[in-house]
Amino acid sequence: MGNAENRAPADTARAWVEFTDPDQPGQVLRCDLTWLTSRWTCIFGQGCPGIYASRPDDGCCTHGAHFSDEDDEQRVREFAALLGPEIWQLRDEGLRGGVVETDEDGERKTRVVDGACVFHNRPGFTGGAGCALHAYALRNEMHPLETKPDVCWQLPIRRAYREVERADGSTYLEITITEYQQRDWGAGGHDMDWYCTNEPRAHVGDSAVFRTNEPELRELIGDAAYDELARHCEAFLAARLPLLVHPATRAGGGLHAS
Repeated sequence: MGNAENRAPADTARAWVEFTDPDQPGQVLRCDLTWLTSRWTCIFGQGCPGIYASRPDDGCCTHGAHFSDEDDEQRVREFAALLGPEIWQLRDEGLRGGVVETDEDGERKTRVVDGACVFHNRPGFTGGAGCALHAYALRNEMHPLETKPDVCWQLPIRRAYREVERADGSTYLEITITEYQQRDWGAGGHDMDWYCTNEPRAHVGDSAVFRTNEPELRELIGDAAYDELARHCEAFLAARLPLLVHPATRAGGGLHAS
């Protein structure tokens, strides 16, 4: 399993870029070039040990997914109604008991059944292991961000907002784009046995995060902002600054993504 000694350190030198959103002059994007040019990739089904040692086949689906808002929940409910038994292992259970539950803090989330998300197909299922909503999207020539809960398609990209006041009293909205680290889950994040963003074995992608996760980034920040971000990422890669390479990418065997 991913013991702490195998993880790359979270707090290392990083490169950031700030630029005004071309479509929203009152917004400034603050983007983590070290993360966005790393070679992280999701390795679910390709060696991912899961966030808990006791449930290695769940990936990060053990707790279910918290919804970002009512629209997020409604979209997931609508797509759940389209899933057939050939693609959703727990369909009967989902139809019988529902796909949404409320946690102890009163927040809405996907229901957990037998230790994992109701949409999580277990190993051995003829329709394939993993998220049924993800599989539905791929089979219907859609992107998974159209069908899955927001938190699922966004991770491990982290978007954060902050109101910034300048010396002259004017303000702007700062939007930070970086990686979702283990500690960003709160106190419970430290109970995870494994987490991917600073694990070298997950930094084995064929290309940089800003390219492989282009659809997600466009959805998060808009097309014009993404195009500007991509230009900065390309320039950063061309500069080849080893000090500012993501430590897990370096440990995984590459200084820069191609």
